Amino acid sequence: MEIIVKPIITEKMTKTNEKFSNRFGFIVDKRANKIEIKKAVESLYNVKVDRVNTINYAGKNKSRFTKAGFISGKTSAFKKAIVMLAAGETIDFFSNI
Repeated sequence: MEIIVKPIITEKMTKTNEKFSNRFGFIVDKRANKIEIKKAVESLYNVKVDRVNTINYAGKNKSRFTKAGFISGKTSAFKKAIVMLAAGETIDFFSNI
């Protein structure tokens, strides 16, 4: 099971990172718990994780009316983890660009 799917690099998460320099967001596997997320981040980025908060997002129903008719669907559900690193630790997502 791949624990970390991708890091969250959005405007809102960037603003949170500027306010609290040790918090980073990740999209994670829905079945992963906080201990598994902590171990995965520590091994992948070589940092010391202090705390992990998780949020489960349900998929939203989306619909629109087009020329072809009424189209309805659903966005996928996901789990988000906010990882708080120990003092002095940081993750640079753009180091290998």
